[in-house]
Amino acid sequence: MIFPRIMLAALAAAMLAAPPAPSIADDNTMAMPMDGAPVKVGDLEISGAFARATLPNAPVGGGYFTVTNRGSTPDRLVSATSPAAGSVTLHTMGMDGNVMKMRALPDGIDIPPGVAVNLTPSGLHMMFEHLNGPFIQGKTVPVTLVFEKAGSVTIDLNVLGIAAGAPVSGMSM
Repeated sequence: MIFPRIMLAALAAAMLAAPPAPSIADDNTMAMPMDGAPVKVGDLEISGAFARATLPNAPVGGGYFTVTNRGSTPDRLVSATSPAAGSVTLHTMGMDGNVMKMRALPDGIDIPPGVAVNLTPSGLHMMFEHLNGPFIQGKTVPVTLVFEKAGSVTIDLNVLGIAAGAPVSGMSM
């Protein structure tokens, strides 16, 4: 019977396409609040934190968020660490002619006063290297961000789809 197989395949495809419910880590990290409120550290507010799902044996993954400096002095994101990866480096990506190029930012990312700095898949971002396992959609990835003046804060990145460009409006972050 061909018809039931087609229906079963369509049902399976629909189930795989359905987005999973967002999750919050069970440990002591600060997940993005369910009400969408940003996480604060010093004069900085961090919001919209997410990572993209990775394939099972992928060696790298990306992490993204927006950090807004509500203070009157500049700050700098100097480093990040995560138990999910051997290392986390800060990168930028941009076009060089017709070629997209990525480069590490060993001096960190400037966060000027009164400015929101966006870490996105096509610009500034965190690169998780030597992954300890895949980033699975619907789970979270803990990351500790270290700022020059504001200090450290540990947050969870909500893992979205493999091609996610940003959190969906209205989704819990």
